[in-house]
Amino acid sequence: MEIEIQPGEYAAVVVIAGSVDGLTAETLLTTLQGYVDAGHTRLVADLERVDYTSSAGLRALLATVKQTRQRGGDLRLANINPQVLKVLELSGFTTILKCYDDVAGAMDSYAA
Repeated sequence: MEIEIQPGEYAAVVVIAGSVDGLTAETLLTTLQGYVDAGHTRLVADLERVDYTSSAGLRALLATVKQTRQRGGDLRLANINPQVLKVLELSGFTTILKCYDDVAGAMDSYAA
């Protein structure tokens, strides 16, 4: 798994690539929580290149969204790979997390 954080005008874009599973979810969680702890509470996760997520990956997203919302921000998802979207839908996460077709739409939602 690879993680790249790109600061933006309204939020930071977190580009994630690869599988988010029991072996990699802790790295994702630690990276995101460290970024939020540094004061960056508005995040957009670009999931276009995530080919798989397990329940461990879902827990990392849920923990991050809780942390950002407690600090007045949010974690929004964009460019969700169809296989990952199916997992999010089946687990009910699409009712918890705000999902967008693309990064631009997610970024615009912060500007509104």
